[in-house]
Amino acid sequence: MRNIKAISILVICIVLFSMAATLAGIFSNQGPGPYEYETIRGQSIMIYGKGIYQHMSQEMAPQGIAQDVVTLCIGVPLLILSLLLTRKGMLRGKILLGGTLGYFFVTYLLYMLMGMYNNFFLIYVALTSFSFFALALTLFSFDFSTLCSHFNKSRAMKVVGAFLIFTSVMMGLLWLGVVVPPLLEGMFPPQVEHYTTLVVQGLDLALLLPLGFISGVLLLKEKPLGFLLAPVYIHFLALLMVALSSKIIGMSLLGTSGGPAVIVIPLINLISIWCVILVWKNVNERVVEI
Repeated sequence: MRNIKAISILVICIVLFSMAATLAGIFSNQGPGPYEYETIRGQSIMIYGKGIYQHMSQEMAPQGIAQDVVTLCIGVPLLILSLLLTRKGMLRGKILLGGTLGYFFVTYLLYMLMGMYNNFFLIYVALTSFSFFALALTLFSFDFSTLCSHFNKSRAMKVVGAFLIFTSVMMGLLWLGVVVPPLLEGMFPPQVEHYTTLVVQGLDLALLLPLGFISGVLLLKEKPLGFLLAPVYIHFLALLMVALSSKIIGMSLLGTSGGPAVIVIPLINLISIWCVILVWKNVNERVVEI
C-alpha cells in the first residue's frame, strides 16, 4: 500500500492527541458551575460552567462529553484496528480506516470551528490536520483499476447506495426544518444560542449530505468511484451516528427533548451498522503485499 508509513505516523498522532482531548473533555471539572447568560440576540441561555467546555451551553457541553466517550471508547480502538488490518493488506481494513478517519476529521473540524475556545484549541487544529491528510492519503491509495472487482455487484450493495441517498435527503429535510422556518419569520433559530451560526447544519447541508447522496448514486450506477466513496462513507456514517445517538441519550438523561432526532438518529444508526455488515459480506478480500 502506498504511503503506509506516513499514514501510520499520522494515525498514531491522532490516537495520542485524541486520547488527551477526550480525557480532558470527560474528566475536567473546573469552573464556577452553571449560570445564565444573555446573548447579543437577547436570548437567555444556561452556560455549562464546568471543565474545558465550561463556556458552552448547558445543552451542548454534555453532548460534547458524550461524543468524547464514543471517540475514546469506540473511535480510537477502531482506528488502531483498521490500521492493523490495513497494514496486513486487507481491503476491509482500508475501508474501515477511511471511514474512521472521516469520523475523526469531521469531529475535530466541528470542535475547531464550533466549540468555544479553550486550552485544547491547538490540539483540535492538529487533529483536524492529521485526520484530513491521513484520510486523503488513504483514499488516494485505492487502486481504481481493480476496485470494482473486489465487490460483489449484488442487490445488497444497491441497498447500501439507496440508503445513503435516502438518509442524505431525510437529514437534509430535517436540517432545513431547523433553518427555514426562522428565516421566513425573520428570526434567529434558537439552536444558534450564543454561537456565531449553525455550523453543524451548514457543514451537513453544504458538504456531508451531498457527498452521501452522490456516493449512493455512484454506487447504484456501479461506478468505480462509487465503490470507493460509498463503502467508506457508510463506515463514517455508522460511527458518526453512534456518537449522535450517545448525544441524544445524554440529552434525554438531562431532560432535554431532542425532537424528531430522538427517533431518526438511532434508526439511522442501526440501519447504517447493518449496511456496514452488508459491505463487509460483499467484499472479495485479496490480501496483497504492502
